[in-house]
Amino acid sequence: MAGSLLLLLDDIATLLDDVALMSKTAAQKTAGVLGDDLALNAQQVAGVRAERELPVVWAVAKGSLLNKCILVPVALIISVFAAWLINPLLLIGGLFLCYEGVEKVLHTLKTKKHTDVSEIPELPQDMVAYEKDKIKGAIRTDFILSAEIVVITLGTVAATTLLNKVIVMSAIALTMTIGVYGLVAFIVKIDDIGLYLTQQGQAWKTRFGNILLAFAPKLMKTLTLVGTIAMFLVGGGIINHAVPFAHHLTEHATNQAEVIPTVGQILGSITPMLLNFGIGMIAGVIVLVAMTVFSKIFRRAN
Repeated sequence: MAGSLLLLLDDIATLLDDVALMSKTAAQKTAGVLGDDLALNAQQVAGVRAERELPVVWAVAKGSLLNKCILVPVALIISVFAAWLINPLLLIGGLFLCYEGVEKVLHTLKTKKHTDVSEIPELPQDMVAYEKDKIKGAIRTDFILSAEIVVITLGTVAATTLLNKVIVMSAIALTMTIGVYGLVAFIVKIDDIGLYLTQQGQAWKTRFGNILLAFAPKLMKTLTLVGTIAMFLVGGGIINHAVPFAHHLTEHATNQAEVIPTVGQILGSITPMLLNFGIGMIAGVIVLVAMTVFSKIFRRAN
């Protein structure tokens, strides 16, 4: 009996060691996606009333957790019965992300073109509907990024047992959700923290509060820009890895850049990123044109 118990404890310890090692590896590989996810979701809540920011972030966080509760079991099932489906599904998600990036760029350009600088931007009349649209858009975008996180993690644990896959993927999904939306909640409340500090009556708190108040809008504008760029980078990266021709082209371009004297290492490191961005923009434009043509044909047919 004692011997069996010791063997059981040894097996549990070995399992925990394996899970910890694989979780660390998966977390390192998905760290880049975490940055993109943070930028995109912080940007998604821009324009919401201050008192509604945290409820909106909480609603998106719950939606993100639900996304992962769907994606993790589906990924596990696909890995067992239809592993060939993973890349096509991820490719569709990448194309959708690039399409949304192009739409955001066009919307920004259209807004700037038709906006008079002397006019004060009007808030939407139906704020409830506006919030719902924001939440739906953020959850929809999160679904694509969550899918990438799940697939990257699945690739990390592909050779291990089903139990290890379940534990590692669940741990990464939960950690990513808490990490991203905890940081998003902090980012969107920076201005409120600054305002609170300015009201405390102490000189150093007032100065620091004013710095935060000046920093908050600049941070949100930066995150809006970074979020749009991230859509192209992530979507282009997915397409790049899913399409053999694009992947080989990237490898060839990177190798050619690395042989350039003095700046070879620098160019070699940024070449894949630039190619991913370019692929993402081109793919987004192609999908947008295809969607526009299809929509016109569909309307004429009806």
